[in-house]
Amino acid sequence: MDKRMLTPGEIASAIVNVNTKRADFSAKNCILLGILAGIFIGLGGLGNILITQTLGGIDAGLAKFAGAMIFPVGLMLVVMCGAELFTGNNLMTLAVMEKKITMGKVFRNWGLVYIANFIGSLLLVLVVFYSATLSGDAATKAIGLAEAKANLTITQMFLRGILCNMIVVLAVWMATGAQDIISKIFACWFPIMLFVLCGFEHSVANMFFIPMGMMLGAKVTMAQLITNLAVVTLGNIVGGGIIVPYMYHSCYLKKQKVTSTN
Repeated sequence: MDKRMLTPGEIASAIVNVNTKRADFSAKNCILLGILAGIFIGLGGLGNILITQTLGGIDAGLAKFAGAMIFPVGLMLVVMCGAELFTGNNLMTLAVMEKKITMGKVFRNWGLVYIANFIGSLLLVLVVFYSATLSGDAATKAIGLAEAKANLTITQMFLRGILCNMIVVLAVWMATGAQDIISKIFACWFPIMLFVLCGFEHSVANMFFIPMGMMLGAKVTMAQLITNLAVVTLGNIVGGGIIVPYMYHSCYLKKQKVTSTN
């Protein structure tokens, strides 16, 4: 019988191998694949806005759940079609802990991919705006969403960013362990649905949500946009680049080394 799922230890090793190779990606690949990821995540956000535009007036919980069901398409596209997403790439620190790559290579990848994700998100914002894809209730929803995100406190942004990327990298972790496309779809869908339903903060998603609302007339300043992205990004790094990799490295990769020397 074919093996349908890797063990946690095998997943840890696979992620180290993948990110060791990722650290040597050319600048061109980081940028092009990063632009695609920004577009993919933004498309998930666009679907979220469209499906929730009037449901909030019926039932707020149902509206959040409907939006949460659509948004994971973005990560599915990233994982299965191949793209470079900053939040998912936070798992590169696992390879650093294994001394396979340096933090210099990690920061190079993160910097290029983050900028490219932002470019892709803004390109999608422009296409959506000038194609009049969002209007009426959908535009009102996009404006309200941008204003709500921009008016969170620093503490709320940071803590929600931590929780968000703990879940996002766990989705990537599960998808890495899945050995067929249906399993990968479900591995992406359930965790990402959860973080959206809970209202956590994802830096790349906010690169779409907030500028989209601003283009449509949201009362959000550039300073608020920059503050949100900076604080949420730091929270994402703590959750996805420190907490989860450290825990799994300590439990699986370090354990394997100790066992092999006994």
